[in-house]
Amino acid sequence: MKYYIEGWNAKQAWLDLDQEQRGAYMAQLGPSIQQMAEQGVEIISWGLNDPDTENRLPFDFFAIWKFPSDEMAKTFEGLVNAAGWYNYFEQQNIKGNPASPQDVIAQIIAL
Repeated sequence: MKYYIEGWNAKQAWLDLDQEQRGAYMAQLGPSIQQMAEQGVEIISWGLNDPDTENRLPFDFFAIWKFPSDEMAKTFEGLVNAAGWYNYFEQQNIKGNPASPQDVIAQIIAL
């Protein structure tokens, strides 16, 4: 299993589209997201990054996904690229296996 976290901001190319064009773009993503859900991908949450967050990452939006395998996460990355998402959004991602706090702390100590 893999958790995948995206943080993104709109680029000027997105802001230059009118609302109808933005809606049409988002609507064409729906079937791919539905297909992935049918293959076991879970959307944990999408949201707005609170502006008052301490040490805030510099992104306005976020999404948290759960993938049944690394292969599915890589398929998702390919779909995002093919959809032209990065033409419209500046984004950075985090991907990893779930772990307990104790396991991660042990890895930090072992650095």
